[in-house]
Amino acid sequence: MTNDGEWLSFPDAPRIVVPPPGPRSRALLAEQTRLETDAVGYPRYFPIAPKEGRGATIEDVDGNRFIDWVSGISVLNLGHRHPRLVAALEAQAAEIWHALELPTEARIRFLTALDNALPGTLRHHARIFLTVTGGDAVETAVNLADRAQGRRGTVAFSGAYHGVHGGAANLTSGCRYRAPNAFAGGSVIRVPYPDPYRPVLGADQGAAGTIAYLEHLLGDPHSGVDSVSSVVVEPILGEGGYVVPPDDFLPSLREFCDRHDLLLIADEVQTGLGRTGKMWAVEHSHVTPDIVCIAKSIGGGLPLSVVAYRADLVKELPRGFHLGTFRGNPLALAVGAETLKVLGEGDLLERTRRRGARVVERLQSLAERHPTLGDVRGRGFMIGAEFVHDRTGRKAWGERASALRAALLARGVLLHTAGAWDQVLRFMSPLVIEDELLERGLMAFEEALESLDTVPTPSRSIGPVGPRAGSAELRRPAEHAVPVPGMPPVPGPSLGDREARRDAPG
Repeated sequence: MTNDGEWLSFPDAPRIVVPPPGPRSRALLAEQTRLETDAVGYPRYFPIAPKEGRGATIEDVDGNRFIDWVSGISVLNLGHRHPRLVAALEAQAAEIWHALELPTEARIRFLTALDNALPGTLRHHARIFLTVTGGDAVETAVNLADRAQGRRGTVAFSGAYHGVHGGAANLTSGCRYRAPNAFAGGSVIRVPYPDPYRPVLGADQGAAGTIAYLEHLLGDPHSGVDSVSSVVVEPILGEGGYVVPPDDFLPSLREFCDRHDLLLIADEVQTGLGRTGKMWAVEHSHVTPDIVCIAKSIGGGLPLSVVAYRADLVKELPRGFHLGTFRGNPLALAVGAETLKVLGEGDLLERTRRRGARVVERLQSLAERHPTLGDVRGRGFMIGAEFVHDRTGRKAWGERASALRAALLARGVLLHTAGAWDQVLRFMSPLVIEDELLERGLMAFEEALESLDTVPTPSRSIGPVGPRAGSAELRRPAEHAVPVPGMPPVPGPSLGDREARRDAPG
């Protein structure tokens, strides 16, 4: 956020003037369906046509305004069109847009800023690859590790999502992501991720079970593993369900890699750049990886990704080791340098950590009253709320999470699912969200959750809120369902007469 009293977002969000999808959104959705491949997925979950983004909010073509807790899947940690990123983009656009690998001023500013921001001993002791997407970065990192080690084989974890780009798709665990990929190859050794809520290898007792299994794979000549060069890991699972591993997991994994001469690759594509309340999620564990993959928010919405690796990892790489015409685009680099600068100033990261802890507390208090909300976990603004049929068996309930996503859309809040059964709603708001909007979103979440569990009761009105008077209609008439294939009808709202809390988190 900017100074107190200055809003980056639409101050009257959420505002529903016509039940989504409105007529103009319907028309654009119909044209998209006619012209574009039916492999497109997100319009099925969010049937709106965005027109303008501001801070932590979106306005669609029908005039509806939504609180955006999706952030382009953690692409917009600084929100939509942050003024400083807009200024950096406009300044660069007046100079040069495309320059291959030539050393523009934007390129050197970015490389210098990133070198100053890297975690642990990588800072000032790294070399950098500029890539385009997260999957591109991960694939580059694994290729680099294999070359540096002179052998192949990568340990990856269940629940992992490392992209669907070429060979990176083989590292992603979900069958639905790997099935369409024609570029099978590489050597991947899959190991259960230590999930405290759904332990497979004693993860509820810490990381010991996971490390013991890894020791077995490398030490037992009958384990079936031929060779390994590296381990690639998300510090917190992203698409796998926002799973926070035991505190000893990353330190133990670092020690395991050192014992067996393996390179540790940290996939910080979703966890990095302040998302967890620190610049990098590995900093919570005081662990330095050998290679780190960075993407999403580094470009502020423009395609940019990075691989940073220990400078002593390889003596020399052949020219063209990993090529790409659009790698290191000057426009994206200018925005990336300013992104790093904004995140490094002030107390934004500490506020994210503190406010995220308050959000977890609020959601956990809801879980005490709603047994279907089986688990709440997270760090900073990377928070997962997992839904189950019952807390004893912990059977995942993806339909409940999807229904709640639809109920939130009707109330003007965008929130998406994750997890093997899409049973987890993941909070990934822009870090710059205003306290008042954060509070309104939490109120909408509570009302939507109650709408699935209880009989509707009379509505209460919402008075003037935010820095200027405005009416935020958080509810939607019961007769309006979201007509999207695969999305359940929106149940009628539960309209309790709770007082609006004014002590917003943070």
